[in-house]
Amino acid sequence: MRYADGGGLTAKARQRREVVRLEAAALFDEGVPPGEVARRLRVTAKSAYQWHQAWRQDGVGALASRGPGGQRCKLSARCREKLAEYLEQGPAVHGWDQDQVWTGARVATLIGRKFHVSYSVSGATRLMHRLGFTPQVPVRRAAERDEQTVTAWREATWAEVKAPGRPATDGSASRTRPGSPADRPQDAHGDSAASPRS
Repeated sequence: MRYADGGGLTAKARQRREVVRLEAAALFDEGVPPGEVARRLRVTAKSAYQWHQAWRQDGVGALASRGPGGQRCKLSARCREKLAEYLEQGPAVHGWDQDQVWTGARVATLIGRKFHVSYSVSGATRLMHRLGFTPQVPVRRAAERDEQTVTAWREATWAEVKAPGRPATDGSASRTRPGSPADRPQDAHGDSAASPRS
């Protein structure tokens, strides 16, 4: 799963996690075993054991937050602001006048043209999400499509061709289980007076 800041947590959430890890370090200093630390701080035992190992090797500093994870953005903050302005202007301003849709591929191309930085389609899509935009998928229609003919067909021909629904009849609502024997005609299959097998 990808997250907006690339690391999975907001700055506030990272700070809360760091506070928990530092509390764990204080408990380790007091000689509390990792299993008990996990119980007290309501974290997994695996996390507590990993923290304990890091604390033993490198001290409290090993449990400090290292900031957001993930790869750093290729565009500077100023370039990201400029990209957001370009996206606000719409695709037509930048040469895509067939429809008003920003796709991941178009944004990757725009980034290459304006900032001379190469982005993959998925990278451009993640960057769009970070900037508060969502990519869209253009509607694919045949170039030969005639809307008037399609509308006329729907209104006239489809109404005639459309099959009627299933007829409403008395009986069972189940397709696999017929109605009760009392409702069956006497010559129906399954009648007790059926001829014996030969």
